[in-house]
Amino acid sequence: MGFSTGSLLLSYLGDAKRFASARHFAASLGLVPKQASSGNRERLLGISKQGNGHVRKQLVHGARSAYRVLLKEDATGRLSEWAKRMQASGKHANKIIVALANKLARIVWSMMMKERGYIA
Repeated sequence: MGFSTGSLLLSYLGDAKRFASARHFAASLGLVPKQASSGNRERLLGISKQGNGHVRKQLVHGARSAYRVLLKEDATGRLSEWAKRMQASGKHANKIIVALANKLARIVWSMMMKERGYIA
């Protein structure tokens, strides 16, 4: 992600303690799946698209760019391995990109809570 997306996320997030968890932060951006569950049956639908659309759009564009880099043969790390596993499972690229945007939002929340930089 670039400086503009980073500063946009920082201005939107503000104090990370406003959100109880990383999932709550991702939900505020509309990056978590809608649920249609009843009883023991859990159904996850597409992303909810509720929340801040501008920040979500920037995260998805950043994830789209990162996805290309993560799939390169010489790319290493847990995030790269995750992306390669997702691609090998046959999922559509757009679904993987939105899942990556969700994962990046959660990583940003965690970094802000712990006040540390990214550790691959």
